[in-house]
Amino acid sequence: MSHDDRSTPSSPARSPRRTLRRSGATLAVGILAAGVIIPATGATAVSSTTAANGAVWQIHDAAPPGLDTGSIRTVSQSRVDGFGNIFVKVTGASNPRFNGEMMRGFGLTATADGAAYDTTQSVDLGGIDITRDITMGNADSTARYFDTFTNTTTAPVTVDVSFGGSLGYGTTTNQGLVRATADGDTTIAPTDSWALVANTQATQRPVGVVLGSPAPFAGAMNRTGNQQRSPFTNPMATSGNEANFYGFINTITVKPGETRSLARFVHVGAAGPDAATSQASATTTLQTLATTPNFAGLTPAEICTVSNWDLTTIQGFDAAACAPSTKLDVPASPAAATPTTTSRYDVVNKTITEMQADMTAGRTTSVAIVQAYLDRINVYDDGQFGFNAFLHVAADALDQAKAADAARAAGTTGDLLGIPIALKDLYDTKDQPTTGGTRALEGWQPDSDAFQVEKLRAAGAVLIGKTNLSEFANSGSFSESGWGQVWNGLYGSKTSFGSSGGSAVAVATSMAAGAMGTQTGVSLYAPTTGSSLTTFRGTDGMASTRGVMPLTWGQDYAGPIARTVSDLAVLLNATTGTDPFDMLTAQADARKPADWKTGLTTQALQGKRIGYLPTSFVSSYADDGTGEAALAHLADLRAAGATVVEMPAPPSGGSNPARNVSQEGWALYIEEQTGFPYADGNALLASPKVLPYNQRSLSTAPRMTPENVQAYIDYRTNYKRIIDAWMAEQGVDAVVYPGFISDVFNNDASSSQLSSDRATGVLTSTVGLPTVVVPVGLNPHGYSMSMQLVGPSWSDASVLGMGYALEQQTKAQVLSTLAPALALDPSVPVEPTEPPVPPVDPTTPPVDPTVPPVEPEPSATAVPIPNIPADTGSTPKPGASGSLSTTGSEIGPWFVAAFALMFAGAAATFIRRRRRTASE
Repeated sequence: MSHDDRSTPSSPARSPRRTLRRSGATLAVGILAAGVIIPATGATAVSSTTAANGAVWQIHDAAPPGLDTGSIRTVSQSRVDGFGNIFVKVTGASNPRFNGEMMRGFGLTATADGAAYDTTQSVDLGGIDITRDITMGNADSTARYFDTFTNTTTAPVTVDVSFGGSLGYGTTTNQGLVRATADGDTTIAPTDSWALVANTQATQRPVGVVLGSPAPFAGAMNRTGNQQRSPFTNPMATSGNEANFYGFINTITVKPGETRSLARFVHVGAAGPDAATSQASATTTLQTLATTPNFAGLTPAEICTVSNWDLTTIQGFDAAACAPSTKLDVPASPAAATPTTTSRYDVVNKTITEMQADMTAGRTTSVAIVQAYLDRINVYDDGQFGFNAFLHVAADALDQAKAADAARAAGTTGDLLGIPIALKDLYDTKDQPTTGGTRALEGWQPDSDAFQVEKLRAAGAVLIGKTNLSEFANSGSFSESGWGQVWNGLYGSKTSFGSSGGSAVAVATSMAAGAMGTQTGVSLYAPTTGSSLTTFRGTDGMASTRGVMPLTWGQDYAGPIARTVSDLAVLLNATTGTDPFDMLTAQADARKPADWKTGLTTQALQGKRIGYLPTSFVSSYADDGTGEAALAHLADLRAAGATVVEMPAPPSGGSNPARNVSQEGWALYIEEQTGFPYADGNALLASPKVLPYNQRSLSTAPRMTPENVQAYIDYRTNYKRIIDAWMAEQGVDAVVYPGFISDVFNNDASSSQLSSDRATGVLTSTVGLPTVVVPVGLNPHGYSMSMQLVGPSWSDASVLGMGYALEQQTKAQVLSTLAPALALDPSVPVEPTEPPVPPVDPTTPPVDPTVPPVEPEPSATAVPIPNIPADTGSTPKPGASGSLSTTGSEIGPWFVAAFALMFAGAAATFIRRRRRTASE
């Protein structure tokens, strides 16, 4: 769920780094169980400091949401939007998994006065231990970045480091262009020791960077790069939107046992009184720092390691006293989880359909599948390069799997039986915490399930855990909660989008088979597009939101995210329908199909008329060709048998009478609870434990009156009629919109524009219409794209079918390479030779014998990747929904089941992931 993307100011606070959530020793047999959660300690949010000129700097340290990059999230009255990050590439004996990506996980902790941020743990990249220390110069509104690189290997390692980020967007008043450099022009080159960037708004602060000694000094910056798009591959642009993305690259060679470092300064100038005055003042500060850098607080040994300054020019420093090689005493890097699994079944990129077929055929068990996912969560979700997709992993996940295997052995069947499904942490679960992504609800444990959770349990699904999200589902741009921020599973430095980012990333990285998310604005389709997955948002009322924490009552929708449209259908069969305690779902049973799989046919677009609005494919600020590339994919609809026609602009729905919809949603939610810790939503949102940029002043706003509730329902009902009539007048069965109309951007910004451009005007949430989202390929820079098919109200089954046909036409899902298959743990016994478990008796009646099976999915072809960026950890999937597979199913399922029955309960007792508290 998300309203329009929100980004806002600042607030003080600090806390130690979000630490590993999982702890404990595994049993000798290697069975791993999950347990209770959540990381971190300390204060409320990203730390802030205020300079003498009034600039409020917000630093991404280890305080919640714990991005921990050291970059500047934002500075008041400036276009700083994720600046000061470092991308690092090592060239040596190893090629680590996140090589060339944005570094994170330093455990950056602010001093009590906010004057500095200190590394508490190194980041290990291919044997190079990296640290960052930031010293704030509040008197002159300056930050000094001191980044060290220590070689722990036995051979020299070449290290490329790109320092920078985003200083604007677009090509008009928000564009940050070079206004001055050290050598007198407006082109940044190795001969420059500093550069000044500003936009045309007098009220916006200029930003300068001091780079070190200029060429011909050997350690000078050697080139520039595009900090939003693989800076080591793509040079910095000098025009267009990409001219806002600055990367300053240095190359150092580090000997074994040696530390080398880089020191740079960022200066944020005054706001006004006019651009010329503020820029002139900033220039003076930059010139001073370039000639007399402030190294106060650095030890002589630390200064001796600095590579980008000619130390012989530093006043008062004896460079001749430096040893030929210096190794600093830096904090150790934490041990990473061993990348192994105790399950012989490979779940990587498997669909629900494929896994269910393997269980039905006796090739594997739910225990083996769940164990494989638990192991992947343990390896890939935690640690310095963890995706942070999960907030909680079910302590009884293996017990749930054992129960599903026992039910199958007794003759039970079902498409979700034994399948691990993750739930966005807005869904109430009676056996797992539900926090809404906020520390204000730490420890909250509902005593009953959300309606859709009840239905998933009844279908036999294994509820493997609760996923991370934007706190209260506030943002569609990022998924940043009080417990951590989610990172994209395809592109290692990018946003996961929000607010269902954890759900999407869990599926994309094969840490769950499917997931449930929510949407108020963009929060199903944005994370899904960023992860190259599928999702479905039904007509208002097709699925109940009872027991789901609200954002905007009446517009909130709770629905599935999956690898394929076929998997969506399986999840929709389990979760949609009338809830007698949710008045908005009254028509659902009558409107939904008996089986959502029935309409999944490659012929579903044959003879259909699909409308499009050309303006929906045009970005107001991005010029990277995404909109044009998406428009070209209209050819896929035609190839699948549809006629595509241009549409006029849709009519308005009139004035929205809704008042206090947030308060109404919280009132409805809280009155269903027992012992909820807040009297109402107003008190919850005003809690000091809420992230500062989400926190509100205590309000006394009341819930909606019955009259206002009815007026709001009538408004949305009438709006649907208006849009239904518009589609009917144009003779179309659906309208197609692109997912994004720009690249995917880095994860450390604050504004929605620096996540992606999603301003397509899609009617889905505003009106409440059925929409399927399907991946269609890659944009010119190699980022995932999707198309959204929006139909008239209650045409849900038809829309899903059209999505299936488009999916089979494009076969364009992109797969992650950032979370590869795990090696089998050497402690796992040799595979026995006994015969496998016999398959389920084919005469056992299915759940609904009257429903025909889904049409077989044809093999898919690879998607060509044009100019894919080096920071892309993804590959095209060789099948959007491919045919059933037995890959990775070698173990005799009887052995897995027996083994798990013996040890899973004990493992659940002895191995627990634990929640850290503020006292730890």
